[in-house]
Amino acid sequence: MSTRPRRMSDGGRGARELLASFGDGARGADAAAPAPVPDRRERAARQRVPRRGRAEPGHGWAAVEAASRVPVYRATTGEVGGLFPLLAADGVPAVGARIGYDALSGGAFYCHPVEWLLRGLATNPNMVVFGEPGRGKSSTVVAFCLRMMLFGIRTLVSGDVKGEYTPLLRALGITPVELGNGSVARLNALDLGPLAARWPGWSATRRREELTGILARWTRLLAALAETQGYSPTVTDELVIAVVLRRLVGGDGDATRLRPITIPDVARALADPDPDLWRHARFAGEREFLDHTRLITDALSNLVHGPLAGLFDSPTNVDLDWDAPIQSMDLSRLRSRGDQAVAVALTCLGSWSSMITDLQDDGEVRIVVRDEVWRQLRLGLRAVQAVDSDLRLSRAERRIQLLVMHKPSDLLSVGEAGSQEVAIAKDLLSLCSTRILLGQSTRVADELATELALSEREQEATTGWAMERRGRALWKIENHPGRKVQTVLSPTEQRMFDTDAPLRAPARANARPVGVSR
Repeated sequence: MSTRPRRMSDGGRGARELLASFGDGARGADAAAPAPVPDRRERAARQRVPRRGRAEPGHGWAAVEAASRVPVYRATTGEVGGLFPLLAADGVPAVGARIGYDALSGGAFYCHPVEWLLRGLATNPNMVVFGEPGRGKSSTVVAFCLRMMLFGIRTLVSGDVKGEYTPLLRALGITPVELGNGSVARLNALDLGPLAARWPGWSATRRREELTGILARWTRLLAALAETQGYSPTVTDELVIAVVLRRLVGGDGDATRLRPITIPDVARALADPDPDLWRHARFAGEREFLDHTRLITDALSNLVHGPLAGLFDSPTNVDLDWDAPIQSMDLSRLRSRGDQAVAVALTCLGSWSSMITDLQDDGEVRIVVRDEVWRQLRLGLRAVQAVDSDLRLSRAERRIQLLVMHKPSDLLSVGEAGSQEVAIAKDLLSLCSTRILLGQSTRVADELATELALSEREQEATTGWAMERRGRALWKIENHPGRKVQTVLSPTEQRMFDTDAPLRAPARANARPVGVSR
């Protein structure tokens, strides 16, 4: 192996020139000799050098105009994706309500279920929200409804069980309908709504079509309410109810006006039938009619004299502004009457609001929020079927049905294991293309993974990442990969959506401090 020293290539710089470029003219061998240590006064007087050196040519650093020395190339994001395969554009279009940001890409996240449907990302516009209390479930839903107003989409809260939407309505100058203790508001479950005003202007054919649909809805409602009292109506019971409703309302295509009716009117007609009624229902006599309809009559009578007395059995005395961006029915005062009373109220409001919105022929899309829908589902088979029907018809009726629940087991507790109620309730998830999964415990996350076919990473996101901060959720659109989204609220929204405000409220003046006895 040769030991001959390597020669420096032609045109290269020696050590002297290199040292001169980075120092103050150091010379070859002299530079290698150790410099004398200056005294303290000399060090103090020496000019200080910036930490990153002098920004001057010949001192190791100088500004360089990269554009003039390095070629610049421009390309589309699709072409750049081939160069950087780990970077990918978000598959969700930037249209709709801006919810927050995608924690993976850092980009803004938008939500518009109707646009997702039209662009092939989803098969229906329905949404379901799961989340433990305190994880930002309500604030996410309210923020979505508020921001969708910018696109002309109105919202109907079909039963605000905890009064969480009332601050939003008041901030927008809208007076919510409050039902329960201390409120004089009444909603007739069999209210005609816009039907009465539009009836004179319709043709006889249109009248028969609209009335048939309304009577069918009322029949299902009364059968569902009877089921809440522990009685499952028969086919004959439903036939009798349909006949009574038509006779009471004056359901004739040639009638110039309709008569308003209430649940007590139906109960009295069943308890004291006229001969035409039991003959039309094909009973041999009045006694046979009374014996057969006794249970359905008692079930409806209990609604008039039970915990809901006066709420849904009197004429409607409130006038809802259907042109307002949002309307709500606050049931927070009703909780003192028990869970069954709240569930029955949700059933009445669901049928009543559906009938009202069906008659709105403005062609606009509306959001229908069903908060704590599990309460209604526990009332029986017909209550479950009513929600199932609304979800299936959401596309035709231009509705975004938004279900709010705590955990998937809420759907399994609507009836006995293996019952028809449970089977239908479990299928409700398949009718909601958009699933918003906020923080959950490990046990509940296992249920979500089973019901929604979550991957291991998606399941870890709900039990780990989403539990670290309020408003974090895994947004999953059908079979597309879930997106970790952080909901962002403005300071105004944070004050408006603060569901913990009652916990921070000052104690009553007569409250006794802990540890102090009288």
